[in-house]
Amino acid sequence: MTDLYQNTFEKSINDPNAFWAEAAEDCFWYKKWDKVLDDSKKPFYRWFTGGVTNTCYNALDLHVKRGHGDRVALIYDSPVTDTIKKYTYSQLTDLVATFAGVLAGRGVAKGDRVIIYMPMIPEAAIAMLACARIGAVHSVVFGGFAAKELATRINDAKPKVIVSASCGIEAKRVIAYKPLLDEAIEFATSKPESCVIYQRPMATADLIAGRDFDWQKLAADAKPHDCVPVAATDPLYILYTSGTTGQPKGVVRDNGGHLVALKWSMKGVYNIDEGDVWWAASDVGWVVGHSYIVYAPLFKGCTTILFEGKPVGTPDAGVFWRIISQHKVKSMFTAPTAYRAIKREDPKGALIKNYDLSSFNILFMAGERLDPDTLQWSENHLKVPVIDHWWQTETGWAIAANCMGLKHFPVKYGSPTKAVPGWNVKVVNPGNEEVAAGEIGALVVKLPLPPGSLPTLWNNDAGYVKSYLEEFPGYYKTADAGFIDEDNYIYVMSRTDDIINVAGHRLSTGAMEEVLADHPDVAECAVLGVEDSLKGQIPIGFLVLNAGVDRKEADIVKEVIQMVRDRIGPVAAFKTATVVKRLPKTRSGKILRGTIQKIADNKEFKTPATIDDPATLTEMEEALNRIGFAKSRK
Repeated sequence: MTDLYQNTFEKSINDPNAFWAEAAEDCFWYKKWDKVLDDSKKPFYRWFTGGVTNTCYNALDLHVKRGHGDRVALIYDSPVTDTIKKYTYSQLTDLVATFAGVLAGRGVAKGDRVIIYMPMIPEAAIAMLACARIGAVHSVVFGGFAAKELATRINDAKPKVIVSASCGIEAKRVIAYKPLLDEAIEFATSKPESCVIYQRPMATADLIAGRDFDWQKLAADAKPHDCVPVAATDPLYILYTSGTTGQPKGVVRDNGGHLVALKWSMKGVYNIDEGDVWWAASDVGWVVGHSYIVYAPLFKGCTTILFEGKPVGTPDAGVFWRIISQHKVKSMFTAPTAYRAIKREDPKGALIKNYDLSSFNILFMAGERLDPDTLQWSENHLKVPVIDHWWQTETGWAIAANCMGLKHFPVKYGSPTKAVPGWNVKVVNPGNEEVAAGEIGALVVKLPLPPGSLPTLWNNDAGYVKSYLEEFPGYYKTADAGFIDEDNYIYVMSRTDDIINVAGHRLSTGAMEEVLADHPDVAECAVLGVEDSLKGQIPIGFLVLNAGVDRKEADIVKEVIQMVRDRIGPVAAFKTATVVKRLPKTRSGKILRGTIQKIADNKEFKTPATIDDPATLTEMEEALNRIGFAKSRK
């Protein structure tokens, strides 16, 4: 019997030109490419050079032309405003064409940049697609981002226009965006020519005459704009990710490679077909929102869900099940932290029983390491495959996954399974030599990277080479550490800076977190290494307990310390843990381990702009003081 995954993977690595040319035939082109893979300017590889296309046409107009205009393209589900609204492909095409006319009316043309600073409302997706329609380069900045951080992105992208909304809603709190936007423009040295503001009824914004314009009023008078043909290698968007220097890095995504890879991934990775209902519970400020709320599902002709809410508290820990049941979701994609939050509030999964989940086939998770306990809890309660997969802002789509459209491999807990076709993943040591199966090293990808990944950083080719290509020549540095086992399963243990050195032993904090998460009373956890004068570094653990746990915290701490000793061994030197109410996280759910580590080591730190709630850092400082670290540590 032929192995579809193995044959597909080998073709993608051994003959990438043929593999990606075949995938590209499934897309619309005004003009076919001259070259599939252009390697004439290594290490700056380009895909589909000479090809001419339009991202918006492939996402919307193409489906209308094929007779699917009445199919639902987007469902807006907002428990925070008690709103559900559906848009067909025809309706969404008209709205996007109109807003493209608004942008053109403000002087935006092909190649100009537009910053989108919006909450999770349909207009955010409409603005992104409208930019793509006219060949403008969009840069979405998460709504509610701090003014100084927004200013650095304005300075780097130099947008002609900024599109924003009057406010966002966090559970029961209304956040006015306009004051933050005004402050950011004041900070910025590069000023936009104008701002287009979508007025929401929960809080209207004051507009500055001559600079600010009302979205609804402009749209009422705008002429719809046709799609503008662009080169496959022209940039579609810039998405900023935090840089180690404190300066954000503008990850560039092109039009052609992005279109081909993402459309292929919907079937290849997620087993989603045209007409299926798909839900990525993320935000358009993050790469998952770009790739799998807006672009990939619309390229494929699916129905995509745009969710304005939280996994718990809007109104309860059953909101995910309500959405899956009500909209007949086939598969969803979210971060493990969302399910940990649900598990903490409803550890026995009682709320699941209130809903009909018969339409639901697969749950995909990514964004951080998926601990086996959360994976097993989800499997046991949802009775569907739970698929961990690994990717990054820079890659734009999955590097490793259980490719459900090709073959469902047995799950190995702690592994996102195997390399996705197109991704030639290796493990190397500091000398850039491949290591043996099972040996931990730096996870890297052999060049060229497949289509859809970043071709460079915005106006910073040198930074691209330095950040990703310099340390391991011939490879892309993922900055993740891990290993590949004898069955070619990839294990992503931690960021390379989360490998700690305890008395000369290199240990993975991720492996320790897996043990802690396995304790029945632990909802989520974090382990990090802090400086120690004797051993160099020692690990300390932070535990968030499940709702309703009424045992002594000291007993739980003793038990997890013993579990680490039993499973990893005394070499881990894991002797310290404490219970906390919550962990400091980014808005996308990633634990701010680096910031916690700086607090523990008494080092200066800057409150990250992406933090969900700054109060969690104060709580963390108090917790570290309780166990003899942070300020009180001698």
